[in-house]
Amino acid sequence: MTDISTTTAPKSDQANYDDFIGGKTLTIKITKVSVVAGDQPVSIHYEGDNGKPYKPGKSMRRVLVHVWGKDGNAYIGRSMTLYGDPTVQFGGMAVGGIRISHMSHIDAPVTMALTATRAKRTPFTVKPLILTDAPTRITRDQQKEIVVAMGEEVKPADLLAHFKVKTSGEILAEQFDAVMKWVTEQKRPVCPECQQSDGHGESCPFAEPPA
Repeated sequence: MTDISTTTAPKSDQANYDDFIGGKTLTIKITKVSVVAGDQPVSIHYEGDNGKPYKPGKSMRRVLVHVWGKDGNAYIGRSMTLYGDPTVQFGGMAVGGIRISHMSHIDAPVTMALTATRAKRTPFTVKPLILTDAPTRITRDQQKEIVVAMGEEVKPADLLAHFKVKTSGEILAEQFDAVMKWVTEQKRPVCPECQQSDGHGESCPFAEPPA
């Protein structure tokens, strides 16, 4: 087979819709996000981009903010899958554009309304991107279970600091039991004399005498 499709790639400083013609998709891991003035203010660099970052249009920027938040630096290390959508319009004509189909760091599909035309908004869904080499994180139900276990006695900031994460959603699935154990230990009454939560020290006046 003599593949001539490689000769049709446009010369550009960014990823283009033409790169996805033929049903191609691309899963990228983000290395840098920069913002400048202009019509295409956001550049998302990724591993192996060869100097051609992904510059999302306004609709996909809204998706990114809705799903991952407004801090572009938080995107670094995360992944998403891009595809070409021939129905994307510009100036009233279908010229095609790059869309996002899957994103990491979500555990359920996310749907939002995007502007299709001035008079029409259509639902757009992004699905979770499951990476085989990525660590599995706790589910939303497990996050809720942790919150219930903490009650008002354990401060969220203390839990995050102890497990060195910024949000509870970053806790690994394999850490769940350890988190629940730690929360339980924090809720045990602390002796005012020896400051221990599990029994008393030998010199503590509240310690039971040896049998």
